Parts: sequence; structure tokens; C-alpha cells
Amino acid sequence: MSLDPPLNQRLDLWRGSAVSAEVPRGTPTGFAALDGLLPWRGWPPAALVEILDDRPGGGLALARPALETLSHGGRWLLLVDPPFVPYAPALAASGVDLSRLVVVETAGETAWTAEQALRSGACAAVLAWGGRGRWPTLALRRLQLAARTGEALALLFRPVAAGREHSPAVLRLRVQPAPAGMTVEVLKQRGGRPGAMIVLPLLSAVEPAPLPSLIANNNR
Repeated sequence: MSLDPPLNQRLDLWRGSAVSAEVPRGTPTGFAALDGLLPWRGWPPAALVEILDDRPGGGLALARPALETLSHGGRWLLLVDPPFVPYAPALAASGVDLSRLVVVETAGETAWTAEQALRSGACAAVLAWGGRGRWPTLALRRLQLAARTGEALALLFRPVAAGREHSPAVLRLRVQPAPAGMTVEVLKQRGGRPGAMIVLPLLSAVEPAPLPSLIANNNR
């Protein structure tokens, strides 16, 4: 017995160990080893992803290759309440089209701002930083729904301790520093198995030269 095609395409439904051949392809992460672990062969499309990393701005290195790809698609990239000022020269050197990048400081309205941007359909990706506070499950569900509605990638950066809390995110990754790279552990993925851990280089396979720090080394 097979599921209706619309059900097969729903990212918020768990299908056990079986990965449907109809799982939509996502945006490549830029790391072939990570793509191979994910059923979408990249970031899940139109979905909420949590990146758990205790370093302020540390998880941005994992998202950088996708930002390069998405910045050339005609829609906006929105960074909501990043903990540091993004280092524009490094982003430009890595291929990100800065004319499509917007940084927003919300004075505490992170969830509302991210939700509205996702729902608008004008953004290819919205990156939001949750600080040290808790995110209500309802707020996270609204982000997931808004990402689906606006067909956008939602990346929420949270501390590692948030991994102990329930989340409706389609994908949750824990990122920690490693010699010459970073360790990435799959805590949760819809349509695939959690628990895999890999070490990724700081460079993606397509980068010809070392990438400067993506975050300016100064507080706001």
C-alpha cells in the first residue's frame, strides 16, 4: 500500500526507516558527506532546521555554501538578530551576492520577524538566532508552517542545550569544533535515521582557497 503523493511530499510526517523515492531534493549543503546522510541530499526544502552550536555565530560556517547558492536565485536572504556583525568581505569572497542579503535587529521580536519573512515568499532563506532563551513549541511550529507557506529555508541557531527540548524542526544538527573542521551530529531528521556523526572540513569541496571568518570579531 502506497501513500498518496501529497502525503509523500509532506516533510512533517515521519515514515519510519523507509525513505520515499519522492522525497523532494533540497539545496545542497556544500558538504558531500553531509548531503549523503540526509534524505533530501541537502537542506530540506521549505522547512525549519535547527543548528545547535554554543559558539556565537559558529554554525554559520555550515550554512555558508547554501547561502552562496540561494543568493543567486532572485530572492532575499534575511539574517535576524545575528550575535555579531556579519563580515561582509568574507561573505562576498565566498560567492554570496551581498545585494540579496539583509540583516535585521529586532529588539526582541526575533520569532515574529522570522515568521513574517518566511511567510512572505520573498526570502529564499531566513536565518535567525535564538540567543540563550527558550523557544515555545508554538513559536517553532509557526516557523515551520511559515517556511512551508513561503517555500523558504528556515535556519534557527540555538545553543546545544536546546537539544534536550522538543522541537517540530524537520532537521536538527549539533555542531562542535574539531581540528581543521567541525563535528556535525544528526540529532533528528524526518524521513531518515538520527545518530550519524561526521567531521567536516571548514572548506566545502568547491572552495579553492581558505575562507576568512564569516563573523566580524567584535560585539554589537
